[in-house]
Amino acid sequence: MLTSTVCAAVSAAGLGIAAITAYRKRFLAATRIAAFSLIPIGLVMTGVIDWVTGIVFKPTVWAGFGVLALSVVLFMTTRAVERRRGGIGSRKERKAAAADRTDAVAPAASVPSLGAGRTAAQPAAKGKAAQGKGGAPKDDFSDIEAILKKHGI
Repeated sequence: MLTSTVCAAVSAAGLGIAAITAYRKRFLAATRIAAFSLIPIGLVMTGVIDWVTGIVFKPTVWAGFGVLALSVVLFMTTRAVERRRGGIGSRKERKAAAADRTDAVAPAASVPSLGAGRTAAQPAAKGKAAQGKGGAPKDDFSDIEAILKKHGI
């Protein structure tokens, strides 16, 4: 009840300031002030203010926020300890697992499915000379391998 009264007073004061501003022939500013001053009474009428005050003044709600905060702190602590210790799923293990997976392309594939591309160091004249019997380039994945090696994969 008190919050409704306070919001109504704030809205009335805002509308009074808007009226004074309009009297000074500053209609755009007066309209903006009126719009802002109607927000508190609109929140009271929709019930948002009662909902917010219900959350703020209930001890069980604050206890719930405390439990959520404790959960976040515990989660972050376990992640920090796991990283320090180099636990399961450490960076080294992930790199080793990625190195074991070398068959990213089917072993029987001789040409990439999108066709062979040329790098800047391989002009068009040398591109045809570098191709084998079947029309597939000799180093069909050399540029991709270079990128992967650069990133340590």
